[in-house]
Amino acid sequence: MSETLTLLAACLAGGALGAIFFGGLWWTVQRGVSSKHPALWFIGSLLLRTGITLTGFYFVSGSRWGRMAACLAGFILARVAVTYLTRTDQQPMRPAAEASHAP
Repeated sequence: MSETLTLLAACLAGGALGAIFFGGLWWTVQRGVSSKHPALWFIGSLLLRTGITLTGFYFVSGSRWGRMAACLAGFILARVAVTYLTRTDQQPMRPAAEASHAP
C-alpha cells in the first residue's frame, strides 16, 4: 500500500476514534446529568473512552510519526463534526452584568 493510502487510512481511523471519544462524551453527559451517581458515569466513561483512544492511536501509528499526525488530524476533525452534529439551538449563557456599586 502506498504511503498516501496509509496516511488516509490513519486519518479515517483517527476520525473513527474521535467519533467514539466525543460521541461517547456527549452520550455520557446526556445520561450522567440525570443519574443518581453521575460521578460513576463520568469517571467510568473517561477511563473507557481514553483507553480505547490511546490503544487505537498506538496500533494505528505503528511507531511512525506521520501516521500518528494523520490519526490526530482525523481525531480533531471528528471533534468538529460531533460538536456540529450535537449542538442545540439554545442561546449561549451570557455572564451577569457587573454591579456598578461594588467596592
